[in-house]
Amino acid sequence: MGANLIVTEVNPVRALEAAMDGFRVMPMEDAAPIGDIFITATGDKHVIRSNHLNAMKDGAIVCNSGHFDIEIDIAYLNDAASKIDSEAAKNVEAYHLANGRRIYVLGQGRLVNLACAEGHPAQVMDMSFATQALASSWVVSGVKLEVKVHDVPQHLVDEVASLKLAAMGIKIDELTPEQKHYLSSWEVGT
Repeated sequence: MGANLIVTEVNPVRALEAAMDGFRVMPMEDAAPIGDIFITATGDKHVIRSNHLNAMKDGAIVCNSGHFDIEIDIAYLNDAASKIDSEAAKNVEAYHLANGRRIYVLGQGRLVNLACAEGHPAQVMDMSFATQALASSWVVSGVKLEVKVHDVPQHLVDEVASLKLAAMGIKIDELTPEQKHYLSSWEVGT
């Protein structure tokens, strides 16, 4: 939609994928003074730290879409702010820093899709609950599993997706028997 998107990354493969997809890739320290909106989606602690917050433009917006409320160093903002305007807008707090800049934090730095959108939409939750129900049924059907975390079997995920597509009136192609055979063998094309 015309946004100038910058990706910051610690994983070299993901950074390369982002670069190959056409995004600018750089360290957060270099992105902080450039960006207008910052969205964390890492699942790690203090991805946006004090040095990043102090380098951001006046009016920068930060939010977290990754994990709890630890990706943005909110404790630093609480300590460093000369004023916190919790009435800036619905679900938005304005932190007035000593350097004269304001940083706007959405949803108190908590998961923005939950804190600001007031939960997941039913269109997403029905698939989540259906997958959980089918996986629970599969487990109690007598399958022997070792004690560890297991992925949901792909056939259950596919079943939920197929049911959702059907409910939405969306049809998709199916592999022909010849295509299925080709994908499961090395007999042709090598």
